Amino acid sequence: MNHLASQDPAIYTAIECEVDRQNYGLELIASENFVSKSILQAQGSVFTNKYAEGLPGRRYYGGCEFADTVEDIARDRAKELFQCDWVNVQPHSGASANAAVYLSCLKPGDTFLGLDLAHGGHLTHGSPVNFSGIWFHAEYYGVEKNGLINMDHVREKARSVKPKLISIGASAYSRDFDYQAFRSIADEVGALLWMDMAHPAGLIAARVLNDPLPHAHIVTTTTHKTLRGPRGGMILIGKDAENPFGKVAPKSGRVRRMSELLDSAVFPGMQGGPLVHVIAAKAVAFNEALKPNFVQYARQVQKNSSVMADSFMDRGYHVISGGTDNHLILVDLRSKNITGKDAEIALQSAHITVNKNMVPFDDKSPFVTSGIRLGTAALTTRGFMESDIREVVELIDRVLTAPTDETVQARVINEVRALCEVHPLYDFVIA
Repeated sequence: MNHLASQDPAIYTAIECEVDRQNYGLELIASENFVSKSILQAQGSVFTNKYAEGLPGRRYYGGCEFADTVEDIARDRAKELFQCDWVNVQPHSGASANAAVYLSCLKPGDTFLGLDLAHGGHLTHGSPVNFSGIWFHAEYYGVEKNGLINMDHVREKARSVKPKLISIGASAYSRDFDYQAFRSIADEVGALLWMDMAHPAGLIAARVLNDPLPHAHIVTTTTHKTLRGPRGGMILIGKDAENPFGKVAPKSGRVRRMSELLDSAVFPGMQGGPLVHVIAAKAVAFNEALKPNFVQYARQVQKNSSVMADSFMDRGYHVISGGTDNHLILVDLRSKNITGKDAEIALQSAHITVNKNMVPFDDKSPFVTSGIRLGTAALTTRGFMESDIREVVELIDRVLTAPTDETVQARVINEVRALCEVHPLYDFVIA
């Protein structure tokens, strides 16, 4: 990156500092991971220069022959990875993929049912400050006091509000989902079923969690998080079919398939030109996830997450739902007399990155919160094993026990660095 260093030293320095932060800090944000050097190279390629509105073979620009190759490869690999009929790899993010689902399935003001954000749901699943809650009528199901979703209560809610769409998926729910039960509820009330698997996508691809594709009409995901690809989105259909709305193609008058509605919702409905360089990086990530060692990785993510939950509980912390099935845990800190906000700040000072997070039935605002959310995907990518995770929890506990003690933080910083040097991330420096 010598050219960048000479042309724009301010940006070069920020990148240099970020490489150092990632190399020598513990990354525990559940929605983050580390990509391979191959993915970095693909995303930084000359495909960043190319406009390619439309789909392979049906572009609105010339010069797309190699963009077509890249997108076809990405789609084929994604279909193989998730064993599905159809995918669209163009969404710029999980949020834009979700927006395409709403555009395809609902009209403004229509009712849909999703997991309450305050109980671990996602902003795009009906939050009143998000387009999903502004444009549509959102109803919610939640978790019980034990931190688990009660499917009988979901059924009761669905019968009561008669949604046109039911969403599954979460940003802070540590358990697997019963997709068959959700589909039964959706069929009973005449709703479409949509799964947003952004968080567990990698674990689903590795078949270590339940697969939503045989049950949900539509599945969306991000391509980062546990899938360990570039930041982006994707939409999938397990088995394509005619859409249930009877929408017809403008010229032929034939009923359009669900895949056609979603393709049109992505472009021109939600986006302009796709990010071909990111699609190239997605293709690389899918290829990596198709390799046998990715299954080993996913299993280790689960093991590490389970050990982390147990280690926190052994130290007297309240882990929501009493454990985890996936890559994340949610810790209620009220018994430790520290807020999520203060915990995040204290841990960041010790080079341990987490995020404050609301817990079910929280009595604090989203800007303060009573909890923290942690994930093991990124540390597992670095090669952290169960014994390392126990050491990480011990370091976190020391910081949170004395959150303003700079001496404790300084000692922890040294131990964090030593752990990181045992498990190096990127074996290059920006120089």
